[in-house]
Amino acid sequence: QVQLVEFGGGLAQPGGSLRLSCAASGSIFSIYTMGWYRQAPGNERDLVASITSGGWINYADSVKGRFTISRDNAENTVYLQMNNLKPEDTAVYYCNLVVRVTTERPIEHYWGQGTQVTVSS
Repeated sequence: QVQLVEFGGGLAQPGGSLRLSCAASGSIFSIYTMGWYRQAPGNERDLVASITSGGWINYADSVKGRFTISRDNAENTVYLQMNNLKPEDTAVYYCNLVVRVTTERPIEHYWGQGTQVTVSS
C-alpha cells in the first residue's frame, strides 16, 4: 500500500553535515506523523525527530540544536538536516510513517529501508 524510499546516508567527518530524505508513495488517505529513528549495533531503535501533520516537532535531546526535521506535504516527503555530526550519531537511520491508508483500515506504521550514516575521522 505504502512505500518509503530513503536517500542521503553516507560517510561524514565529525562536524560535517548530511541531509536525509524520505519520500512516501502509494495510496494514502491521511498522514499523521513522519519521523526519523536510528539504531546503532546493540541498541534499540530510538526516535531522532518527528513532525506531525499539524507541524508539531519533537527532537531527541541528543540532536537538539544540530538536526532539523522538515517536510513537504505536497510531495509526502520528510527531510532530516544533520549538522555538526558526532561519532555517536553513527547508526542506521529509518524513516517512519504513521498513516491511515484508507478509511477501512486503522492507523498503521511503515518503515523505510534504512540508510547507514557513519561519522568518523
